[in-house]
Amino acid sequence: MPRKIIWKYIKDEKVLGNAIPSCRSFVQTSTGLYQAEIEIILGPLKDGFAIEVKLEKEKIPSYFHLTLKGKGNLGEVNSEAELFLSDHQGSTQLSIQAEANVTGTLSGAAERVLNGGANKGIEKFFQSLEKEMKKNLYLLRKGRKV
Repeated sequence: MPRKIIWKYIKDEKVLGNAIPSCRSFVQTSTGLYQAEIEIILGPLKDGFAIEVKLEKEKIPSYFHLTLKGKGNLGEVNSEAELFLSDHQGSTQLSIQAEANVTGTLSGAAERVLNGGANKGIEKFFQSLEKEMKKNLYLLRKGRKV
């Protein structure tokens, strides 16, 4: 998929909300700032989290910095990521450098899960994101409102 299309949809609140696993709500509150409610399930632990997602330092259409801050009954999560989009053999390559800090009851369970499943979670998110983008493009081509 071309970089300019990915750039457009990677910041679309409807697309992002549908791509985030267990997302109850996802709303853009101002330019580059989103509020979300998600449900986190780690084995027997289940909790709702209020999340703030901030996209900044954009270099259209190739780079942005993302911060995520969330809080639930089981703890807090703070993370930062840099996302790089580049052209690669007729498609777009996405590279991510991320760091997360998890505190509270969640930290012990999350440490075990993240050590074995963080890459799978990120992979699942971007697979869902790609599916949402393709669905929106299909609807646009058919003349339907997205």
